[in-house]
Amino acid sequence: MFSRAVIALTPLFGRLTVTSEIKLRLPAGTLFVANHDSMADPAVVMTALRRLEFEPVVMATAGLWRIPLLGRALSREGHIPVHRRTAHAALALDAAAEALAGGRHVLLYGEGRLPRRRDASATAPEPFRTGLARLAQATGALVVPVGHAGARRIASGSAAKQLAGTLTAPVRRPHCHVHLGAPLRLPAETERGTAAARLAVTAAWRTAARAVGEHPK
Repeated sequence: MFSRAVIALTPLFGRLTVTSEIKLRLPAGTLFVANHDSMADPAVVMTALRRLEFEPVVMATAGLWRIPLLGRALSREGHIPVHRRTAHAALALDAAAEALAGGRHVLLYGEGRLPRRRDASATAPEPFRTGLARLAQATGALVVPVGHAGARRIASGSAAKQLAGTLTAPVRRPHCHVHLGAPLRLPAETERGTAAARLAVTAAWRTAARAVGEHPK
């Protein structure tokens, strides 16, 4: 219910376009990995995936579960809290592996955090953490790279700027684009798998950035 409400409301905040290189039906239990550069991008990415008839559970910061009502809604839909920099951090990978084994798709963010930037421009993904590669290795899951751009035009910068951006987005109608790259199997070695995933997501991000008029380097 919560995810569907988000998906229904997201188009009010901008113009969303979606492209995909996926040619065949994806197997159950596929991993989607996206770049992460805005508080708004989870809603943008979820909406784009729903248009393509994918409804993954999302690995997200555990702080969201402390927000009244939101935490219950996230748990009810099977989304996975990530307790970063704590002894419980590994539990998120276990929960994700369980979801994949049960046939659910899982969406995670390779960088594991938002960039420390205040401008609204698109920038290439930062270095990835190793959790994605370890999860793919443990489960054998296929990986779909997801690149997006434009969400920072909805919300970026300081808390005040994010609030102002969100409130004015329905009037400004910023263009957001999400691109799904071709599915791949990551190399078994963790370091190589992490590098391969970042390379694939960066390529998808470049496609998305060009679609919204950015000039990625």
